[in-house]
Amino acid sequence: MTDQMAVLAADRPRGLFGDAWHELRRRPLFWVSVSMILLVVLMAAAPSLFTSGDPGLAQLSRSRQAPSAEAWFGYDNQGYDIYTRVIHGARASIVVGVLSTVGVVLTGATIGILAGFYGGWLDAVVSRVADIFVGVPFVLGAIVILTTLNAGGDAGPARIVAQVVLSIAVLSWPVAMRIMRSTAIAAKQQDYVKAARALGARPRRIIGKHMLPNCVAPVLVYSTIALGAFIGAEATLSYLGIGLRQPVVSWGVMINSAKDYLRVAPHALLFPAGFLTATVLAFVMLGDAVREALDPKLR
Repeated sequence: MTDQMAVLAADRPRGLFGDAWHELRRRPLFWVSVSMILLVVLMAAAPSLFTSGDPGLAQLSRSRQAPSAEAWFGYDNQGYDIYTRVIHGARASIVVGVLSTVGVVLTGATIGILAGFYGGWLDAVVSRVADIFVGVPFVLGAIVILTTLNAGGDAGPARIVAQVVLSIAVLSWPVAMRIMRSTAIAAKQQDYVKAARALGARPRRIIGKHMLPNCVAPVLVYSTIALGAFIGAEATLSYLGIGLRQPVVSWGVMINSAKDYLRVAPHALLFPAGFLTATVLAFVMLGDAVREALDPKLR
């Protein structure tokens, strides 16, 4: 009886995400990227597991010292332990990436599925507003938003992070909106949606019960890749001096601090830049693996 149940369970058809998980488990690229991401997340969640040092402790007497047994990554210009700050800097970078992705996906996907489902004037207005935001260069828009929000003077770490997240979300939501809108327009023409309408289902039920589960896959792929891109965007804004800043510790802040003495202390930029590059690459690889697993044409 047990053998028969096992055979029946094996023969049972899998859904979209069940089939995708079955494919992902066989891809080495997926496990490599997941391992790298889990390591960075663990660094962000529990930095004390990797170092007991204080990221805010600076001693000018050890300024620009090269990597050694005492300090694996050396010291920066102000005498901070680079290894300790790299470990603690993962938290701010990951938090900005995750919160920006959540804000972009929730805002863009919600507006996109409504525009795709209802169409008409709502779709036209949303599309034109999105075109306006797409036409604004990201760096220029971020400079305008962040300089305006910072006009009040000094701010605490939470406000600094919130400002960067807000600027990224405001400038990036049209991409998620367009992906969800195009997917919703295609799903709206399917027979299961027409059948639900014929049975008298309300728009809220059609969107939540029938369309959303079939439209979420492309947005999920985008969000995975975008998370890495937003971590890179935070580092770019911090490098320009308009993103995260002291007292927040992040990889972008460290790169910004190290750029002026690159020739005399290249290690101060090499290590945070290396962790940043590896993290962004891990999310891009994960997004590619998920995209191939969710799209039967790419298998």
